This record gives sequence, structure tokens and C-alpha cells, in this order.
Amino acid sequence: MIMPRLGANWESAVSSGKRRAGSGGAVELTDMALAARMRVEKALDAVGPELSGVLIDVCCFLKGLERVEAERSWPARSAKIVLKTALAALARHYFPPAGGRDARARILHWGAEDFRPELPR
Repeated sequence: MIMPRLGANWESAVSSGKRRAGSGGAVELTDMALAARMRVEKALDAVGPELSGVLIDVCCFLKGLERVEAERSWPARSAKIVLKTALAALARHYFPPAGGRDARARILHWGAEDFRPELPR
């Protein structure tokens, strides 16, 4: 989950034997952090402002559904439905349908690719 670091991480710098001032270390970290932030913002934009707040509260700040409902004055068990909707929108962002929007309108069947149903006459 995305939680802010509350202190310094002394383990990795000391135990790895690497110096802190490497070739572009701070610049690479800054670029990586900026790229990560842009990816998160893009995903939240795809989900929309109505659903992104719930995703941030539950996935980033690790708030429970009951706490989210209490803070937003929502009815009981409503955060579960909103979170499910938000996660579905997030999944569409990361795994869009193969054929775009038209793929959802297609009629699906269990037959083979060349299957043609017989219509009563």
C-alpha cells in the first residue's frame, strides 16, 4: 500500500555496501517518484472523482470500510459497494476491453467461432 515513510531507512544504505552518492542517485529517485505519482494520478483520473476518494482511503490509508462510512455519513455496507465499483473502474483502466467500447455490446455465446444457431422457421 502507499503509506508515507515516517523515518529514514538506514538499513538499505548500510547493509548493501553502496554509497549514497551514486551516479545520479537522487535524480533517478526523483524521476522514479515523479513517474509513480503521474501513474497514480492518471489511474485516479480514469476512476473519476466520485470513486477515487474511497480508493485512496481504503488502499492507501488502510481505513476500514466502517470508518469510511462513518467519516462520509454513508449508510452501513454502502462503502463495500462503492469500493467494488471503484475497483472495477480501476481494473478497466489497467486492463481495457480488447475491442474497446464496442466489445461490451457484442453478444457472447458458448459456441465455436464458426457457430451459427438454428432459428425456428
